[in-house]
Amino acid sequence: MWGSLYFQNASSPVIEQLIFFHDHTIIVIIIVIVIVGYILISSCVRRFYNRGLYEGQELERIWTMLPVVFLLLIAFPSLRLLYLIEEIENPEITVKVIGHQWYWSYEYRDLGFSRFDSYIIPSEESPVFRLLNVDNSLVVPYYTGVRIIISRRDVIHSWTIPSLGVKADAIPGRLNQIIYLFNRVGIFIGQCSEICGANHRFIPILISVIPRVEFLSWI
Repeated sequence: MWGSLYFQNASSPVIEQLIFFHDHTIIVIIIVIVIVGYILISSCVRRFYNRGLYEGQELERIWTMLPVVFLLLIAFPSLRLLYLIEEIENPEITVKVIGHQWYWSYEYRDLGFSRFDSYIIPSEESPVFRLLNVDNSLVVPYYTGVRIIISRRDVIHSWTIPSLGVKADAIPGRLNQIIYLFNRVGIFIGQCSEICGANHRFIPILISVIPRVEFLSWI
């Protein structure tokens, strides 16, 4: 909703894990701030706080080990999440995404569906989703593993859906691959996150997630 300061509502298991990891990291940061703040305030308020601390081996061990503990609390969940994002197991549908200046092309390689282009709709024709609506959206079935192969025809683009937790660059001469699974039906919007030229703001992404029966009828 407008004015929200938090993440968008999660629409896939990946972004749910990303949000959990964000909250976990924030808790660790708050603990560090509280400990360091307490030490600083105590050293400023107490008059004889440092008296007799000419050499403290135990204290040095503590302030050496504590940062290691906090870093491990962040590192292990982060590594687990990185492997989870890169995990690709038996996708049911493969969609090829090609970036252009300034529109996207989609192609369902497994289904023999011909490639189609997705252009932005002018704001006067689409007042609700200003600069975000397109004439041909990407349609995918609900709760289905979808593999996205991303490339480009000219400059670098970035295929980004915030509520999906997906951000993959379309780099010249390279294919990037991501996989996702929508856990709810709806319309999800994103934009190119790479400054790809003068009309960079006119290259939106719109995904329509529908039930499998409707998807087969649409195909």
